[in-house]
Amino acid sequence: METVKNFVGGNPVAADAQEELDVPDPATEELLGRVPLSGKEDVGRAVRTAAEAFEEWREEPVTRRARRMFKLQVLLEDNMEDLAELCTRENGKHVEESKGEILRGIEVVELAASMSTLMKGETLDQVSQGVDCALYKEPLGVVTAITPFNFPMMIPLWFAPLAVATGNTFILKPSPRTPLSAVRLAELFSEAGFPNGVFNVVHGAVETVEALIDHPEVKAISSVGSAEAARNIYKRAAERGKRVQALGGAKNHMVVMPDADLEAAAEGVFSSAFSNGGQRCLAGSVGVAVGGTGDELVERLARIASKAQVGSGLNRKMDSGTGITPVTSEEAKERIAGYIAKGEEEGARLVVDGRERYNEDEGFFLGPTIFDRVTPEMEIAQEEIFGPVLAVERMEGLDEAIRAINDSRYGNAAAIFTSDGGAARKFRRKVECGMIGVNISVPAPVAFFPFTGWKDSFFGDLHATGRDGVEFYTERKVVIERWP
Repeated sequence: METVKNFVGGNPVAADAQEELDVPDPATEELLGRVPLSGKEDVGRAVRTAAEAFEEWREEPVTRRARRMFKLQVLLEDNMEDLAELCTRENGKHVEESKGEILRGIEVVELAASMSTLMKGETLDQVSQGVDCALYKEPLGVVTAITPFNFPMMIPLWFAPLAVATGNTFILKPSPRTPLSAVRLAELFSEAGFPNGVFNVVHGAVETVEALIDHPEVKAISSVGSAEAARNIYKRAAERGKRVQALGGAKNHMVVMPDADLEAAAEGVFSSAFSNGGQRCLAGSVGVAVGGTGDELVERLARIASKAQVGSGLNRKMDSGTGITPVTSEEAKERIAGYIAKGEEEGARLVVDGRERYNEDEGFFLGPTIFDRVTPEMEIAQEEIFGPVLAVERMEGLDEAIRAINDSRYGNAAAIFTSDGGAARKFRRKVECGMIGVNISVPAPVAFFPFTGWKDSFFGDLHATGRDGVEFYTERKVVIERWP
């Protein structure tokens, strides 16, 4: 079985690594390849290459840097089917979801194509007698991104287009579970005309991440992962004076009010909780039934679950909105099953047990699991399970629901289903989360806005995408001039 290579300086490069990990297809357990765990020497080679490329790339006019994004967009669109299938084979999600994440990534490419506007500075004439003042935005140098398995195409595209369009060179350290998508993205950047060394890939695990953070020529670190991983990356990078944006975990609540369209709410809650095996940082993992909506909401959710297919994401006949695809690994499957057992121990009512819905003997499958009468202090209501498990809480009013959301250590997203504008406004203003959905169960912002997690869902200052992303990858320089 072939070992996946790093991509450095425009070419595949074998890693000088002693340890490798298997890369299985989550639906079949077929071995897709082996990924090396690159060490300090591999990281050093990539950083040197990126640093050398930066000296020329920063001199490339911003208009030309941005113009290459148009070619990259075309390549992503032309290769959509193959990219989506590759993403599904190593991640497991439905192939239509894979297409959706690529389209989300293309949004950032389109944003980066407008860099000649986004990167403009400011000037002020005659700040003093004969003195003018100007602000310029300059690239940082070599930057890196540490990305997770759940969106192997989209999340690298959150970072790379903005990083390189602002004049930086880029090193991607993808999840060892999804290395193939990362290499294919690097190849497409090369095909789009980005010079050798502008986009690089180094595979690995914790040692690789630490080597990237510690390297003195790496100026900024972007990452997406669990809250613990985000905190560790933020702390290590900050101690070394690095710029960092570390997106962490989530426990997203979806509130269903008595005046909501219950059919639409149930469908939205189910899709949010169970699409991509529940492995999304915007997955709604807690449903909050307000007033007397609990019985009907749970009944509707259980009905959808009973009809939901469990199977491979390459099964195009399976509904992408209700179909349940595998989780990423056998370890993940066992961990999620442990949380289900914990929910039973805590006294929640197990309405639908996903452990009984293994699709085949092969593959890392779990069916949808729904708990009712969960209380906020239960572990399944507090911890990020990152799997197809939905906890339904019942509360008397909106104020109680808002308090429960705000008591969470996470602050990624929350949603409300209602036909009352006043309730929606109160929810929007009072909930302590970075992204709010009103009658939208997955409140993912378009690329022109930042991905704004709060609390333990984000460590840093400037968020990913939007103008925050541009500011993150640039340094500001103020020039004060007098010409006697």
